[in-house]
Amino acid sequence: MRIGLMGFGKTGKAVAEELLKDSGSRLEWVLKSSTEHSGNYASEVLGHGPLQGLIHSVQEVDLATFFKKHPVDVMVDFSSADSVHCYASAAHAKVRIVSAISNYSPYQLDVLKHASRSTAILYSPNITIGINFLLEASKFLKTIIPHADIEIVEEHFAAKKDRSGTAVRIADQLGLNEREHIHSVRVGGIVGKHEIIFGLENQTIRLVHESISRNAFGQGALYAAKWLSNKTAGLYTMEEVLGINVGQRRTALKSS
Repeated sequence: MRIGLMGFGKTGKAVAEELLKDSGSRLEWVLKSSTEHSGNYASEVLGHGPLQGLIHSVQEVDLATFFKKHPVDVMVDFSSADSVHCYASAAHAKVRIVSAISNYSPYQLDVLKHASRSTAILYSPNITIGINFLLEASKFLKTIIPHADIEIVEEHFAAKKDRSGTAVRIADQLGLNEREHIHSVRVGGIVGKHEIIFGLENQTIRLVHESISRNAFGQGALYAAKWLSNKTAGLYTMEEVLGINVGQRRTALKSS
């Protein structure tokens, strides 16, 4: 499977590490905003073996034709929300897209949805396997104890400015007002931690997921890319990739 990667910051490099280690895929290219490392190979920069992932700068390429000239099966995007504006060109070239952007504006989401009419796009603001299991488990727990008080605590590295897109997604899925029920902590070098607290009169239930390394995002992205590689045009979610629905599984087990 030929993979292209957008973004080569801290997380993008960790994702590239995982792609380079996978024997079932090849990192064809990396597209990044700055000209740093342009013309070099990602494998070279990261100290890996055979040359893979020629690095291009968006400042030096024509995005309207780039995806035709550099064909891949799946593009994984860990850059910024603005990159969504190149999705139409990628879709026109029949490139499937895994978008792991944390926050899109409503307009950008519309652009993404429009592109999904022409190609398969999987969108997840947090593509780690564990966080998506956490989300489904929390939804199921709410059906059991709908009267519980629920609060979300998200912790990230000190330099992260915006509210966690994952926390916003959790709040939305649980029917909570994000401004009232999300509590943010910014300290040190925390990669990412999300805790959902269910408060009852005589007990407290806490569901916690923590990313120990940014490589967790790469593992999730690779898993998602392989799943998406044979899908038709449409917009998909990480829940579909993992086949997770705790409530439905419980029902199926009871009826079997």
